[in-house]
Amino acid sequence: MPDAPESVTLPRGVTIGVDEAGRGPLAGPVVAAAVVLCKPRPSGLDDSKKLSPSRRAELEERIKRRCRWAVGVVDVADIDRLNIFGATMLAMTLAVQGLCEQLANEAVGEVLVDGNLTPHGRRPEWCWPARAIVGGDALEPCISAASIIAKEHRDRLMREAAREHPHYGWERNAGYGTPEHLAALRTHGPTPLHRRSFAPVAQLVLL
Repeated sequence: MPDAPESVTLPRGVTIGVDEAGRGPLAGPVVAAAVVLCKPRPSGLDDSKKLSPSRRAELEERIKRRCRWAVGVVDVADIDRLNIFGATMLAMTLAVQGLCEQLANEAVGEVLVDGNLTPHGRRPEWCWPARAIVGGDALEPCISAASIIAKEHRDRLMREAAREHPHYGWERNAGYGTPEHLAALRTHGPTPLHRRSFAPVAQLVLL
């Protein structure tokens, strides 16, 4: 006689989507966003990298106006202190903490995190059920929304930073190691917003 199917307990409470922006750049903070989608959710949500800048901006405005969201920002000093993985886990934790403050007494059913690892067991402050989803920013609408919020927020920070440090093209490359950015690094050296734990910057500091 076959075994009876196991009962599955579905999470009760809200589902939070989490994603980050800025793990790879040579300069600037890492930013994570956490989103609880509204009903009906904004249409057209997708991985932020697949959207045009104008479409991303439009969706960001809709998400912020209708849904609940928060961001966590971890600066360059903490990236260099913790390493980029640890800083990303911290940014995600800060984002969910900020969102939970808005949720008041609503329970969190599950936090869906883009990628293959979550802050669970990696940050002492993390206290929510979490599930990692590889490619989640294209699969789960709440993660897609978080990816849009995180990228737009970080891009704005880098455009603001570019006004103080105009040589590096951050308004175009968001701090990534483009040929333009690397050439400016060799000519002008690193700024306080460069990540000295990243090899291209560290090598210049040692020269």
